[in-house]
Amino acid sequence: MRNRYVVCYDIANQKRWRQVYRIMRGFGDAVQYSVFCCDLSPSERMLMIMALTEVMNQREDRVMVVDIGPADGRGKACIEALGKPLAPNSSERITVVV
Repeated sequence: MRNRYVVCYDIANQKRWRQVYRIMRGFGDAVQYSVFCCDLSPSERMLMIMALTEVMNQREDRVMVVDIGPADGRGKACIEALGKPLAPNSSERITVVV
């Protein structure tokens, strides 16, 4: 069972920011700058956290992972955006090797 996660990050260094962005593209869809929507199994969630932890500077950077529920249930319907529509879902995925 997959849950939907909203992942937001605040990365202090541009090089690390690009690395985090590349990692996140492998797990979900960008919905705003530094915000991704990811449908992940528990093991995929752990892989994502491990990959992010390797790149982050724990003293300077912050990543927030919010579980909003089952990807085919509450998680699918509880994101609301105002203004410009969210970007269409990208089917392109990048494999992240940890």
